[in-house]
Amino acid sequence: MNDPLQTKRYLDLAARCAMRGFGHVEPNPMVGAVIVKNDQVIGIGHHTKFGQFHAEREALANCKSQDNNPRGATLYCTLEPCSHTGKQPPCTQAVIQAGIARIVIARKDPADISCGGVQILQAAGIEVELTDISPNATHLSDPFIHRIKTGQPWVIAKWAQTLDGRIATRIGESQWISNPRCRKRVHRLRAKVDAIMIGVGTALADDPMLTARDCRSVRKLAKRVILDTNARLDPNSKLIQSASEVPTIICTAEPEKFEKTHCSIINAPIVNGRLDLRVVLSKLATEHDITTLMVEAGPRVLGSLIEHNLINEAIVHLAPGIMADDRAKAVAAGRDAPKLIDMRLFDLVRSKQIENDIELHYRKRSEL
Repeated sequence: MNDPLQTKRYLDLAARCAMRGFGHVEPNPMVGAVIVKNDQVIGIGHHTKFGQFHAEREALANCKSQDNNPRGATLYCTLEPCSHTGKQPPCTQAVIQAGIARIVIARKDPADISCGGVQILQAAGIEVELTDISPNATHLSDPFIHRIKTGQPWVIAKWAQTLDGRIATRIGESQWISNPRCRKRVHRLRAKVDAIMIGVGTALADDPMLTARDCRSVRKLAKRVILDTNARLDPNSKLIQSASEVPTIICTAEPEKFEKTHCSIINAPIVNGRLDLRVVLSKLATEHDITTLMVEAGPRVLGSLIEHNLINEAIVHLAPGIMADDRAKAVAAGRDAPKLIDMRLFDLVRSKQIENDIELHYRKRSEL
């Protein structure tokens, strides 16, 4: 008899293992796999890097390296094994050849090219179970699935705020609301995402580099994305001057003003005086291969993203201070929300105390 608690435990383990691939595997999904026989883990693996072995083959290789026999075992996998030959042969083939008797999958693969693994495994006589008992395993592949279904990157909004919801003073001072340990966590995230986006207001106020600093390893040099409707960005800014070293994308309605720079340009239409963010996000995915996009912007950009329901995750650093200044800058602005029903709702995924600050991690209520 299958034990639901055991199933959750093994899928949670597979999900934790898969997270090691964040920043290495995109645009592929993060995937983890655990092989269990006689209630013992005999193999574990994850997709380590784009183009290399998938999680199932890594787990089988790990199993073999320990002289364990996977025949008759159960494979727990966060995503349906692929059924096509790409940079690697199909994982369904490896699972069948290894003699796996049963496979438990947290989520089906929606991609046309790689789906269909369940049917192939069942046709080979392998028992297949689909379960959402492990939220960690189920939601692990959200960025990958979101891009397939919407054609847009997974948007992670990050901000630091006071207890009364302010991200800067009335004159724009924001450095630093959060403590050094929180800021270090932000830089670790910068070192894993595909791109970091800000608005031109933030670029003009802070003249940032938007690079990951003080990290043990930078898995990925994130592209920098600036929303600049009317081409206000200073040609002498750090962002433009360093564009030959760090890929920089300017989204604007006046592209000709940046033609002599090393920046890539996204020419986006204007809707109600602002860039059409849906077009911007679609072009970031299709033209620049961006799957995960971190947003470190001000109230207007955050408000616009919220208005169009484009934020998938929010990471909030809550500092133990109160400004009590009605002219201090709020987290987001620019929307009309006269009723409570007009709020955008998120689910709290986890919280963590970091010295006197609290890190709150939210996700948009799932539509996938």
